[in-house]
Amino acid sequence: QVQLVESGGGLVQAGGSLRLSCVASGIWFSISDVAWYRQAPGEPREQVAAITRGGNTYYAEFVKGRFTISRDNAKNAVYLQMNRLEIEDTAVYYCNVRRLGNIDYWGQGTQVTVSS
Repeated sequence: QVQLVESGGGLVQAGGSLRLSCVASGIWFSISDVAWYRQAPGEPREQVAAITRGGNTYYAEFVKGRFTISRDNAKNAVYLQMNRLEIEDTAVYYCNVRRLGNIDYWGQGTQVTVSS
């Protein structure tokens, strides 16, 4: 059974930083592509950043230069370092793991709230 557990969300002032973590179990993590998505109230879920099994990274334009995605295959973990947070970054952040065959797994989400 695949399980993704996210942590690290919370309340932070604009300009501050948070680091999200996601630990996976029950999946061959090192050969999976992983990503972070977010969903604000009333909005569709959108991809924030992704890192392939080969280590290539991709970022949405609205987070480039502020967020950094990384992975530690030895710990089956993916991280999202979020700096210079903006009020518009407020959302529930979800960890996504895509295994071979394009099968997607999702975490339960972690709330990030940025205040002025």
